[in-house]
Amino acid sequence: MAIDTSAPSPAAPASPTAPPGPTGPTGPAAAPPKLSRRDTLILFVLCAAQFMVALDFSVLNVALPVLGEDLGMSHAALQWAVTAFALPSGGFLLLFGRVGDLFGRRRLFLGGLALFGAASLLATFAWDPASFLAGRALQGVGAAAIVPTGMSLLTTTFPEGPQRDRALGISGTLLSLGFTVGMVLGGVLTDTLGWRSTMGLLTLFALIVLPLAPGLLPESRTPERPRLDIPGAVTVTGGLLALIYALSTAAERGFGGTDVLVALTAGIALLAAFGYAETRAAAPLVSLPMLRRRTVAWGNLGGLVTFAMMSTVVFVLTLYFQDVLDLSAFETGLVFGVQGVVSVVAGMRAPKVIGRFGPHRTLVGSLLGQALFVAALLAIGEGAWSVWLATVAVSVASMFHLGAIVSYGVTVTSGVPDEEQGLATGLVTSTQQVGLTIGIPVLGVLATTGGDTLTGTRTVLAVDAAVVLLTAALVAVGLKRRRWGRR
Repeated sequence: MAIDTSAPSPAAPASPTAPPGPTGPTGPAAAPPKLSRRDTLILFVLCAAQFMVALDFSVLNVALPVLGEDLGMSHAALQWAVTAFALPSGGFLLLFGRVGDLFGRRRLFLGGLALFGAASLLATFAWDPASFLAGRALQGVGAAAIVPTGMSLLTTTFPEGPQRDRALGISGTLLSLGFTVGMVLGGVLTDTLGWRSTMGLLTLFALIVLPLAPGLLPESRTPERPRLDIPGAVTVTGGLLALIYALSTAAERGFGGTDVLVALTAGIALLAAFGYAETRAAAPLVSLPMLRRRTVAWGNLGGLVTFAMMSTVVFVLTLYFQDVLDLSAFETGLVFGVQGVVSVVAGMRAPKVIGRFGPHRTLVGSLLGQALFVAALLAIGEGAWSVWLATVAVSVASMFHLGAIVSYGVTVTSGVPDEEQGLATGLVTSTQQVGLTIGIPVLGVLATTGGDTLTGTRTVLAVDAAVVLLTAALVAVGLKRRRWGRR
């Protein structure tokens, strides 16, 4: 899966290109001031924590087949290794951001770090699937506390202007590198020390960052003291959990089970209750009126699909490389390492593309490109040549994926008044997390119905490409409608 490194965060809205700095009569302004030693250490702690979370999204991917064999988890159950982390990290993200505003960001950041480290230790020494998935779920809860509070601490520590721009640039770059390094490092560690070392690495990161943070990070909280939207957090998290459980269970046993039907019904009911709760909340987690904006609604649809579908591609190809082509975990990591490098370059170039073609056209074009090169993966087979085809196709698809990530963030936040930017960027981050959460289990059902890994992989890729293509068409039409809701 890919991680959003360019879209705006709830605490720090971003733009496709940095605003030009003030210029004097003789040329551009002076270079940004250098950071003090203390500021450098603060930036190191915050970026290391974000890097650790980014690493967790990818370091385990190539180890999944080995992990499944060791713990006795089927291919259908392996999706829970990803979902168990992504679900709480997405479900609690907005709530924990609000809790940090209210009770102190530093306090929640430190609590998240401690929980993440302890959960990683549990996952390292897991003795069965239940203990491993419990560790992954607790990692997700810790990440949900670290990500929003860490970004808020960064933006409140460094003043607006050159220093903050520099800090955000370093943070974004490390997030990109975290995913790429995780794919390669995961393969190396799995082949040399076993899959447990990937979780042990995360424990080590937490042990390094946690002792440094208390003496460096300042406490901060918002003076507005917003209310907590507890009903919204409970219903949306419960609804997503019920739906993911139903889909994941159906991947193993079909949709006829009583527990699957009950979970599906409960999930739909809880998400409906969430929609009602948000209309009544004084400080909602998701602003429903905001979704009436044309750019917000269609932009987030594009973002949701690009995340959900690309994360699924990475998941099924991980299984395909090792089960069908007999690649080692290290070799699989190298393939995705190429993908990661291309993604970083694409993320750096995306603002220029948006500046030339505009965010709407870039979003639609990026979705089309992603669909096209995912469809090209349908030609993979059992021969060694498939490695080269898959490497090129998934890397180019990821290039368009990064274009979609950046452009959907810009689309959603463009034209939104300053006082509503926080709500808009909150939706951007929520879309990312929900997309990462639902993609794999939804298409995981298809991956296990083909009878063998190759057939199942092709089935998933075909549906994946069709969904992205359809979304591109819907977004193109939706963004052209001038009188649909508010602009």
